[in-house]
Amino acid sequence: MPVIKVDMFKGRTVEQKRQLAKVLTDGYVQVCGGKPQSVWIIFEDTDKSNWSIGGELCSDLYPDQRAQPSK
Repeated sequence: MPVIKVDMFKGRTVEQKRQLAKVLTDGYVQVCGGKPQSVWIIFEDTDKSNWSIGGELCSDLYPDQRAQPSK
């Protein structure tokens, strides 16, 4: 059984998670094979104050938005 773990900031809706679960499951099955029922997905909603990038808390880096990595 494959397990896909998604760590992200709090704030996504249940509908967004539902759609993401479908896309990730379909993608896994298309690329790796298997049955959709065998794919497990775990969503971990994390507060920005519990996440750091480059030694700085994301709550300081992105106080009013979701983190967006620089390009």
